[in-house]
Amino acid sequence: MKCSINEMSRNFAVCVSKWAYEEPYDIYSGDGEDVEEFLNGSYYSALDHMEKFIGFYCFGSAAQVPAGNEFKVYEDNKFVDIGLGMSPELCGQGNGYDFFMQGLEFGKNKFPDKKFRLTVASFNKRAIRLYEKIGFKEMTKFDREKKDNTVTFIVMELQ
Repeated sequence: MKCSINEMSRNFAVCVSKWAYEEPYDIYSGDGEDVEEFLNGSYYSALDHMEKFIGFYCFGSAAQVPAGNEFKVYEDNKFVDIGLGMSPELCGQGNGYDFFMQGLEFGKNKFPDKKFRLTVASFNKRAIRLYEKIGFKEMTKFDREKKDNTVTFIVMELQ
């Protein structure tokens, strides 16, 4: 699945803000109010060969879980954080490797002097397996309290 990567447009930001994932991945679902965040210059849209919007990549603080700051997991500035989201209809179909690698290559070109780091929910086993396959290693964990539950996040760095 080859894609083109461009700055996020308002139309695509609106799409992402409405995405709804099945449990337990629903913590990644939009709330319809994130549109302006997706337009802050840190987000990039991914379009397939038919120009269909299939996902996004983000870099820097946009890819960080805010609760991680209190645990000081993002202080090392030799890293740039990478995040991504794939259209819910494409998840779980074996598209993740190619999709992530294209975003990572885009990031390496954009930030040639940086190492890469990402943060993933510990229950997201399929993403963790993918990141490990690519060469990311777990460095630390932290918990994020949200409403009536606690989610553990794993911070991984590309080795």
